[in-house]
Amino acid sequence: MTFQTAIRTCLSKYATFSGRASRPEYWYFVLFLFLGSLVLGAVDAVIFGGSEGDGPLSSLFSMATLIPMLAAGWRRMHDTGRSGLYLLYPILVWVGIASFMGFVGATGPLLAGDFATAFSGVVGIILALSILIAVFSPLIVIWWLTRPTQPGPNTYGPNPNEVHA
Repeated sequence: MTFQTAIRTCLSKYATFSGRASRPEYWYFVLFLFLGSLVLGAVDAVIFGGSEGDGPLSSLFSMATLIPMLAAGWRRMHDTGRSGLYLLYPILVWVGIASFMGFVGATGPLLAGDFATAFSGVVGIILALSILIAVFSPLIVIWWLTRPTQPGPNTYGPNPNEVHA
C-alpha cells in the first residue's frame, strides 16, 4: 500500500470501526497526520503568531482527523487479533488512577508536594504501581499497533493483505 492509497483508504473509511487495517495503511496515515499537523502548525505560527500547534488551522485539522485516526487504530487492532478497545487502554488507566486518587484522597498530599505521605502504606504502593502502569500503557499500545497482521481471516474480517479489490 502506498502513502496516497493509505490516506485515501483511511479518509474514505472516515468512521468505519469494523474490519481490519494493515500496518502500512495505519502507519502511513499516522505519518500523514504528523506531517499535516507539523505543516499547519507552522502556517498557524506564520499567519496568526504564537507557538506552533495551537492555531486555528492545526486545531481544525486535528478535530477533522480525530475520528478517522481512531477508526484506523481500531481497525489496526482488529488486524492483530485484538479488540479495538485496547486502543483506549491508556485512557482507561488514567481515568482509573484519577478515580482512585479521588476516592482515597491522595490528591491532597500530592498537590501539596508531600510525596512521602502520598506514597506511604498500601495506598502508596497501589498508587505507585498504577502510575508505573500508566507510564508504560501507551508503549504497550504502540507495540500492539506494530505487530504483524494476523494471517488469514479472523473474527474481525479477512486479511487486508490477502484481499484484492
